[in-house]
Amino acid sequence: MDAEVAAYIGRWRPVSVPPEAAALARLVTQRAAPSGRKRANALLHAAARLAEFAVSLGVELAPEVVFHPSVIERFARAAPGLSDPARRTLRTSQRFIARRVVPQLHPLDAVLPRERAKRPYRAAEIAGYLALADAQPTAARRARAAGLVCLGAGAGLIRGDLRQVRGADVIARSGGVIVAVRGARPRAVPVLACYHGPLLAAAASAGEGLVTGGTDTGRKNVTARLNSSLAGATWLADVAEQLGLPTFMHAAGIACSQRLGDLVAGLEPADEAEAVRLLGGTRRR
Repeated sequence: MDAEVAAYIGRWRPVSVPPEAAALARLVTQRAAPSGRKRANALLHAAARLAEFAVSLGVELAPEVVFHPSVIERFARAAPGLSDPARRTLRTSQRFIARRVVPQLHPLDAVLPRERAKRPYRAAEIAGYLALADAQPTAARRARAAGLVCLGAGAGLIRGDLRQVRGADVIARSGGVIVAVRGARPRAVPVLACYHGPLLAAAASAGEGLVTGGTDTGRKNVTARLNSSLAGATWLADVAEQLGLPTFMHAAGIACSQRLGDLVAGLEPADEAEAVRLLGGTRRR
């Protein structure tokens, strides 16, 4: 921390904060060593608000008491006159100070693994998988392999949703091709237009049987890493591009999928015909 910032912190005397609360704010902000005046001002404000709250509770104005995790959390939940964004911002600054000033009370968070989205397959790779399916030695095996690729990359199905699809569940309607999903979340999924032909052929071959083969819908041997990537990345990426989702998120400044979930929580999904059109499932003439 440079001398100018230290001098600014030492001069800080807000009229709206009790002197003892301001004194604690200056002390802990000096110890936190902010990198600039703007950052110092934010930390002073957050520390002073917490210290002022501690005064109202009759809590001792000592860093190890005021910046205890329980006091910070109580401030975030119960301090009066604050909007929700202000509570989050102040708590973030208070936790920053606490990690610098009383680190014994705020051990570093354990780094937990985070699953990242798989890389989508390119169009040439999908064509290669369909070519491998077409090279199988029997018609039944060719149909099952093509059905596996098309249900994953063309309809985004994995796990139980994929295993339970029967030939009769693949239906040409609403201007496209629909897969009637039977799993834990029954729904109608439009199939991307480029997969209509091979999927309809696979469904016709399966008839009332399972498109990916076998007789047991609880079998586990058809949802390998191949199909997880097909559905979890390739289909999602294709549909996101079709909807213009990357452009929308960039324009809106949204980087977190949770915000998208909050936005759409109260919106009604389109009807089936509109979903076919929006999700790139319209049949080619």
